[in-house]
Parts: sequence; C-alpha cells; structure tokens
Amino acid sequence: MATKPSHILGMNARQWYTKTNSKESCQFGFSKLKSKELLARHHIPTPRTLHVFESIQDLDNINWELVPVPFVVKPASGSAGKGIWSIKKKLKNKSVWVRGSGEHVTASDLNLHVGNILDGEYSTWGSNYRALIEEFISGHPALAKYSYRGTPDIRVVVFNSVPVMAMARIPSKASDGRANLDQGALGIGIDIATGITTYGISGKSGRIKYFPGSKRKVNGIKIPQWSKVLEMAVKAAIAANYNFMGADMFIHQENGPMVVELNGFPGLSIQLANNAGLKRRLERVEGLEVRDAGHGVKIGQALFAESFADEILSQQTVPVVGLSPELEVFADNNKPHATTAIVDTKRSRSIISEQFADSLGLLDLDDLLFRQQEKLEGRLPVIGVKFKLQGKVVTTAMVASKRLNRTKHQIELGRRDLQGFLIGQGPIAEPS
Repeated sequence: MATKPSHILGMNARQWYTKTNSKESCQFGFSKLKSKELLARHHIPTPRTLHVFESIQDLDNINWELVPVPFVVKPASGSAGKGIWSIKKKLKNKSVWVRGSGEHVTASDLNLHVGNILDGEYSTWGSNYRALIEEFISGHPALAKYSYRGTPDIRVVVFNSVPVMAMARIPSKASDGRANLDQGALGIGIDIATGITTYGISGKSGRIKYFPGSKRKVNGIKIPQWSKVLEMAVKAAIAANYNFMGADMFIHQENGPMVVELNGFPGLSIQLANNAGLKRRLERVEGLEVRDAGHGVKIGQALFAESFADEILSQQTVPVVGLSPELEVFADNNKPHATTAIVDTKRSRSIISEQFADSLGLLDLDDLLFRQQEKLEGRLPVIGVKFKLQGKVVTTAMVASKRLNRTKHQIELGRRDLQGFLIGQGPIAEPS
C-alpha cells in the first residue's frame, strides 16, 4: 500500500515535534555520558563505561593493555556513528588490537584517535569534548547472523510515551561494519505489534527485499524480547523527560535489551524502512493520556499493527470473509471465545459490545488505551482486543459500545481490521 505524502514527516515538521521536548531532556541527547548516568539512576540497562577522557593529559592515565577486550572507543557528543572504533580482539603477545573493520592498530593509534576526539573532530555539539571507552556488546544471534562484522541495533521512535515506529539497523559491508544508515547500513522496518520485520532499505534509500549477496529475505525476522525492547525505550524517554525521541538499543543474548543512546533528533529514513509515514502515527497518539511505559506499549501495539506482518506469519494467500463472519475473540486469560461479527467498512475503528468485552475481562475502566468520541454515545472507552479471523490473529484497538449489547452480533469490523482480507459478498465501501 502506497504511503500518502500527507502522512510523511519532513524536516520542518520534525522540528515542531523536537520543540515539544524540555530543555532538560536535550542535555541527554547531546551527551552520551549524561544519558548513561541517567539510565543507571533509573536502573535501565546500558553498556558500562570503562574510562572517560576529559583532556589530552588523561592519556597518561590509560594502559591499553589493561582494558578488557572487546571494547569501544567513541566521542561523548558525536552522531551518525562518526569516530566510533570497535576493538574486537588483541593479538596474542603483541601490543596490537584488531578493529571491527579488520584494521590492526597500536596503542599509539588509539592515543591518536582519542586525541582527535578531544580536539572535536567527530563531535556534533558543544565545545567541551570528551572521549570514552565502553564495553562492547555482542549482538543477539537472531540478528547478528545478518550483520557484517558490527553489532546490529534497534531504533525505536517514542512520542507521548508511545512507541510509534521502529527499525533494525544492520551493519553491512558498505557501512564497514557500522550500524548507521548514513554510512550505508541496512534499515529494516519492524511491526510494532509483533516485532516481525517487514520492509528494508540499503543506506538512506534503495528498497531491498533480500540481504546483500544472499537469498535471505529481510522480512519475517522475529526480533527477540520485543515487548521488553519497546517498554525499555519508553522508560528511557520518561526518565529523560523526552516527549519525542529515538532510543537506540542493543539486544544482548543473556542480558536482554540495553539502551545505548537517546536521540532528540531521530532521522526520518525510518519511514522508508517501514513504508509508512511517521507524521500520521504521531498525530494518532498526540494528546492521549498515557499512565506509564507498559500502557504506552499497549497503545502502540494496538494502533500500529501491520497487516503485512500478519501475512508473513500466515504464509497464506489473502483470506476471504463474508459480511457476517464467525471469529474468535481472546479473553483476558487468552482463552478463545467464538462470536459473530458484521462487516461495516463505513467505520474506521471496529466496535465491540461493552457487555461482551466485560464478560471476557477486557473492559477495565482503570486500564483503558484511551477514549474516542462517538456521535451517538459520546466518549467511549477504547480497549485492546485480540481476535482470530480466517486463521489470522489480529491485535487491535476497539471501541466498547453499549449499542451492541442489544444486537445479535458482538463486533462490527471496521476498515482498520479488514486490511489483508477480501470481502466475499458485496463491494467494500469507500472510506468516509
């Protein structure tokens, strides 16, 4: 499905959203060290800092032989992956280290690189330049097998404490092992609801269906610990008082998700990787009352489920449904309950009987996603609902209505939840 130009977030529009951030939050985007200190205070996992260089004189206090390998050397206020050296190993009985790119470097080379960082060569903000040594985090095998040398990471864009869009950044040969799109890494879109990859780009353009030099598709990869990844990204945004930001994260095989950096000016190529507009998603969550990180994740997963990810899961042709389909709705304990629905493509969001939702344990007035204004009934609760139709499991947000308590059907299926289906009887109404 083509993305409408009006749904795309451009540079000027992004500036409006970045202005919604507090002055306090900006310091964390400008300084990796301040971000790491903040994350540590809030018990949010982040790679350990092994050493900080405040000035050129600090080079007298470092013995590279004692730094545990592997490690990373980076500027404290850099961007776009500039100035980051990943040191993978040290040659036995030699004062020689091997970078992620395969280049051999000596202690003198490391000192020179730190000196360049302290001179501001790779820094984007400020005038007080610092360098740091950080522990190296190995990528989770589920993603590392697609990566060229470096560690893949996950970028999650958060707005109003809701994760609205995400992608995996996979180091490639073109990027020399760096997980940065500016330098040629791969960007793989991720369905917010399921954590399954959907579309891909090479660098900041050039849509791809396969990983370079292989027949492996970029779609259909399940990101490990997905809900935890999203929740940690939102927790980091809340901790830093960011209204709009991007969280860059690693997924460690044993230790799980870790927040690497906070970015108050996240790049816009994530829209290409997801084949979706960021502006439209931001508008959908603006002004919603979000209680905490878990609530924000529930909203994001209900609102931004991709029908494309469902197609990947089912590996089936497009299913056909009638105007009064039978489906199964999953209760709060995940037990399926059969019911009858009716197709109403004049509606955007689906409706569920308030009585039926309550009987399934889905209607908790203290734990709603949000409320939606309806012409006849006023502001109604919107709840998370999971149902199965023609073998496809759909996670969505439905309006709970008393009007349906008096009808034979318990659910009216709107256009949002009919994506990926064909209607077998009668034409589909055009969106109103």
